[in-house]
Formats: sequence, C-alpha cells, structure tokens
Amino acid sequence: MSKEQKRIVIKIGSSSLTSRHGEISRKKLEKLANEIVHLKDMGHEVVLVSSGAVAAGYRKLGCLERPNKLPEKQAAASIGQGLLMESYSQLFLSHGYVASQILILRSDFLDESRYKNVRNTLNVLLERGIIPIVNENDTVSVDRLKFGDNDTLSAKVAGLVDADQLIILSDIDGLYNENPTTNKHAKLLQKVHSITPEIEAAAGGSGSFVGTGGMKSKIEAVKIAMASGISTFLGNAGEKNIVIHAVKKTARGTYFEAKSPVAVMNQKKKWIAFHSGSQGEIFLKPCAENRIVKERENIRTDDILRVNGTFDGGAVIRLVDEDENNIGRGVVNFSSEELETMMKDQANNEIIIEMKDFVCHVDVRVTVGL
Repeated sequence: MSKEQKRIVIKIGSSSLTSRHGEISRKKLEKLANEIVHLKDMGHEVVLVSSGAVAAGYRKLGCLERPNKLPEKQAAASIGQGLLMESYSQLFLSHGYVASQILILRSDFLDESRYKNVRNTLNVLLERGIIPIVNENDTVSVDRLKFGDNDTLSAKVAGLVDADQLIILSDIDGLYNENPTTNKHAKLLQKVHSITPEIEAAAGGSGSFVGTGGMKSKIEAVKIAMASGISTFLGNAGEKNIVIHAVKKTARGTYFEAKSPVAVMNQKKKWIAFHSGSQGEIFLKPCAENRIVKERENIRTDDILRVNGTFDGGAVIRLVDEDENNIGRGVVNFSSEELETMMKDQANNEIIIEMKDFVCHVDVRVTVGL
C-alpha cells in the first residue's frame, strides 16, 4: 500500500443498523457497504466489526421483541449471524468484493498462540483484498469471557492488525465536554490528544446522556487503540458518507490522535498489556520497584517479596507493590512452585522476568496520556 492507503477498522453498533422496530435495516446496511466499497476502490484495506446478529435473528426465532434471556439471545445470534453475513456478502459481491466472517471469543486473545493465529488469518485476508467481518461469537460466549461490547473488540482487533485508524460509529455525534441534553452550550470536542481525567468524566457515569449512549465503553476502547498508536474517530453512523469523511479527517465528530509510533509497543507487549489474563501475582520489594520502573533492569529472584497464586513458567503474572498497587505485567520464566524454592536460596538471583517480556503500568498510562 502507498502512504495514502490505510488499513482501517470500522466498528458499527446494533442501533446504527436496526430500524425503529429493532430489526436489521437493509437501507442502513447498504449505506455502510457503499461507503466501505468507496474506501476499497481507493485502495484502503478495511476490517468491519459489526454488531447486529441478535437483531437479525430474533424474529426468525419466533420472538416478537428482542430477547433479554441469555439462551434466547444466543439462539437468536446463531440464526442472525448467518443472515447478517449473507446480506453483507451480497452487498459487497455486487461491487466485486469478497467478504469473510470471523467470530472471536475473548479467550482467543488470552491465549498467545490463538492470538497469533487470528492475527495471521486477518493479515492474509487483508493482503488478498478480502473484507473481514468480525463479531464476538455470541452463541457460545459466556458473561465472564465476553468482551463486554464491540467497542472493546474493535480496539483489540485494530491493535491486532496494526491498523492506521479505528472508526467507531454509533448514534452519537462524538464526545461532548458536557451533557448536551441538559446544557445547550455543550461543545463537541473535535480533537483529543490524550485521555485525561476530565475526558473520562465527560464520558459520563450512570444516568448521563453519554453514559447511556455507551460513551464510557468507547473511551475505554479509545485508550486501548491509542496505546497501540492508533488514532480513532467517533461519529454518527447516520451522517452522509461518514466513513469516507472520517478517513479524510473532514467528518463531524471527535478525532482522538495517537502519539507517534516511537512510543508504540511491539505485538508481544501489546498482548501482555491488553489481552493476556494474569494468572498470579508477584509482590516486589520497595527497593526493586524503583530500579525496575526507572532503570528498566530485569526482575530477579532477590526482588521478590512473596508470590501469590499457582502458575507455570511462561504464564503472564501481575507485579504489585506491598500495598497491591499495580506495577506491571510480565511473562515469568519459572513456576510459582519453583519461585518459592528459589527464594529460599539466598545465593540464587536468577532473572525471573526479562524486560522484553515486561510491560510497565506507567508506560501504558503515559502512552494513552493519563
């Protein structure tokens, strides 16, 4: 690809794809597909993270209204995912483009080998000109292993494929500095360079306009994308040619500008920081924390205060101080049992976590501007 051509991840929510009756709107699907086709014709690579499986399938399940119970939602998704994919495939094929389906579970990101497999698959599809359509595998996922929302999934996918831009579309114009429903003078923030406490407060809490609109989850997604060096746009899916204008940076909405690639983590560290699940904890001595965080020296046996949990060598563990404040995450070279034995040998001071396999909590915060 040339410098003008980008790898773009687009996320669209259910509310932006459905009619007022809660069913999938063909008109809205066509609008989105046409805009993506325009990007493809310009030479861009596009990954679409699309909600809407439950909305597409619940009527065929025999439900008059969108179901609330998990088994019915999953059953509706099993019907709707195929119907949704069929509609996308027809729309893209009519313009000469092939679409593919990828259903992902959170556990696919937790396991490093599966993480790499998903990444490799997506890269092959994009290099061959295919439009991957990604969704969470709602039919088999359970609450404790769910992403929570497709905003988070889209940010993780953007980092996975080293996207140049993440576009999050919903029924919200963007991020306002205050609640626009109660303050007519609230301003739409057009550019945001860092996620500050003020920005997070503007995202709203319980009962606020932006909170109920899902803005809080979108800000969390933006933080993940920015930590991967990916700029993000948030805008209203209903705006004409919103996707095209978002890429050109002429759209109405909020642009979250990421820092330069120099500050970006490599794929290994991104996996450790944002996708891996911590399997235990190592409490560090006060003297060790400063040396590790500031001087970036490898973590050794002598730095350990105590070990919490049972884990094998190669597991990702959380490093904390005496008061359980987060220091970072890393891939440990030894099992918890081996570490307990090594700590008893005062002459033993082996490297237990190398800096190349460690992500400092401070680095993550700095990268996203907290």
